[in-house]
Amino acid sequence: MSVQFKKTHKFAIKSALFIAGVLAVALAVILSVFYTFQVLPLIIFSVFAYLVAYSIIQYRVQKFIYRRVKKIYDDLTLLESTNFRQKRVTTDMATLTQEIDKYARDKKLEIETLKVREEYRKEFLGNVSHELKTPLFTVQGYILTLLDGAIEDESIRDKYLDRASKGVERLIYIVKDLDMITKLEVGDLRLDIETFDIVELIASVFEMFEMKSAKKKITLTFDRVYKNPILVSADKERIQQVLSNLIVNSIKYGREKGTTEVSIENLVKNKVIIRVTDNGEGIIKANIPRLFERFYRVDKSGSRKEGGSGLGLAIVKHIVEAHDENIFIDSEYGVGSEFSFTLEKAK
Repeated sequence: MSVQFKKTHKFAIKSALFIAGVLAVALAVILSVFYTFQVLPLIIFSVFAYLVAYSIIQYRVQKFIYRRVKKIYDDLTLLESTNFRQKRVTTDMATLTQEIDKYARDKKLEIETLKVREEYRKEFLGNVSHELKTPLFTVQGYILTLLDGAIEDESIRDKYLDRASKGVERLIYIVKDLDMITKLEVGDLRLDIETFDIVELIASVFEMFEMKSAKKKITLTFDRVYKNPILVSADKERIQQVLSNLIVNSIKYGREKGTTEVSIENLVKNKVIIRVTDNGEGIIKANIPRLFERFYRVDKSGSRKEGGSGLGLAIVKHIVEAHDENIFIDSEYGVGSEFSFTLEKAK
């Protein structure tokens, strides 16, 4: 691609005017002292001096700047892949400086973004490795023990096979969640939008986790009696997954003999907001911005006693956003948490 230069005349014009002015003053002095002062010859000389000075300066400066600017553009071969190359190249120093500064800032931002992504990639790989190795080593340990002779003992065999099976189930659970969030992030998961009663769906989720909540004596309840159905338009299966994740979390981190309450409120004319509120341990404010990150855990001890893949809230966020809706969190440490999300009412 040939380089086209947008020429600048400002420097040449100012310099030529300065030179012509100095020469005109000098000529006027000479004419006044040694000859008869005449205006017309002075004007003609000034114009001629200006044109000659302008032509020489413009040509020389243009060639001088051209060589140096062309070298800059040739050296910055990366500019071929940017919008910078699509514009006319200028030999005006102010404009050129602005463009190079902008290019430098953009590249700095790009480098910083790549560094953040690289750190995120390393953290993600480390988290995946950490999540997978525990059940893998567990399954491997039980199988190796059985192969070493424990398989002959029927009671040990059954117990170890049962534990190995649970380890495999956990691996499958993690892999399914990884597959799910990958599809959500790349937009490869299609939503099956339908009209359904959100009250009925919440009640069915309560029934699913009735036994789990009973173990911690946590009460699952609505904020009031909903006599009439509330119809919404969304993917029923995915919204059930959102509710399940939020309610499981409220049970998991809820206090014993606590309460998990779900409320449905009209937000605007065509929207409702579903709130899942508990009186559990709450979340420290510093942790709230990162809650929806993959594998992020508030509990840094690494304990897996409560299970889970560490992807639940990330999946919740992606599902809600896939519906073009919003999810919110309000939590106070030691008091409890409230997760809420919006849905569109059925027409």
